[in-house]
Amino acid sequence: MADPQVAAVRAFNRFYTRQIGLLSDRHLGSPFSLTEVRVLYELAHRERPTASEIARELGLDPGYLSRLLQKFRKRRLVTRERSAEDARLSHLSLTKVGQKVFAPLERGASEQISALLRPLPAANRARLVESMGTIQRILSPVSPPAYTLRQHRTGDIGWVIHRHGVVYFEEYGWDERFEALVAEIAAKFVQNFDPANERCWIAEMNGAAVGSVFLVRQSEQSAKLRLLLVEPAARGLGLGQRLVQECIDFARAAGYREITLWTQAELLAARHIYEKAGFHLANLEKHHQFGPEMVGEMWHMTL
Repeated sequence: MADPQVAAVRAFNRFYTRQIGLLSDRHLGSPFSLTEVRVLYELAHRERPTASEIARELGLDPGYLSRLLQKFRKRRLVTRERSAEDARLSHLSLTKVGQKVFAPLERGASEQISALLRPLPAANRARLVESMGTIQRILSPVSPPAYTLRQHRTGDIGWVIHRHGVVYFEEYGWDERFEALVAEIAAKFVQNFDPANERCWIAEMNGAAVGSVFLVRQSEQSAKLRLLLVEPAARGLGLGQRLVQECIDFARAAGYREITLWTQAELLAARHIYEKAGFHLANLEKHHQFGPEMVGEMWHMTL
C-alpha cells in the first residue's frame, strides 16, 4: 500500500497547482510558460546574475536555460555583459523592453494571490501564511535564521502592545479590549519595574523584533509569566519554548518558589509549550472579555 504521508503530499500538490493555475501552458495568460516567468523574475530581482546562478537557484538544466536565454535575447528581453573580473562569466539583466514585459506579469501574480486571499477571514489568511512559512522552513536546505534575545529598550513596549493587538485580532478575532489589557499590563511593568526580580525579553531576527515575554513579581514567593508572543514568521523555530525557559531560569535565580500564568484554551501552541515546560493547569473559567466566548485557564509551576 502507498505511504499515506506521500499520498497526502501528492494530493496537496495536485490541489495547489490547480488552485493557482500552474497547469496551463501559458502562465497568467501571458505568452510565457511558468519556467520562463520564473527566469524573468530572477533577472528582475537579482543584481546582474550569471546564468549558472539562475540555474542553481531554479534547479534548471544549464543547457535548457541557455536555450531559453537565447530565446529571450532574440526578443530583446535580456542583455548579456562580459564580467570585468572574470572574462569567462557573463552577467545578465533585463532590457527596458524586458522590464516592460515583466511588469504586468509581476502585477498579475500579486493580483492573483490577492484574489485567492481576499474572500478568507483574517484569521484564516494568517493561518494560511503561517502554514506556508512552516512548509518552507521545514523543506528548505538552508538553516533557519538565528534569533537573539535581549532585554527591553525604548520603543519595545509600544511594539509589544501593537503586535498583541494585531496578531490576536487577525488570528482569533479578539477585539480592542485585549489590546487595552496588554497596554495596562505593559504600563504597570514600566512604572513599577524591579530589575532584580522582573524581566522583559525581546526576541530579534535579522534586526527586527519577532517575540516577547515578561516575568513580573506578584509576591516575594510568586512570579507571573505574561505577554508571550511569537510572530507568525518566526514560529516553528523553538522560540516560544526558549522564551518560556528564560522566564523559568530567571525566576529560579531570583528565588521565586512558583510561577503562574493566565492563558486561553484556544491557544493550543502556547498551552503545549507551557505543559512541556512543566506547568500544570490549575483552574479554568469561561468569559467574554475580548469579544468571543472563550475559556481562560490558570497554569501553575512549582520551582
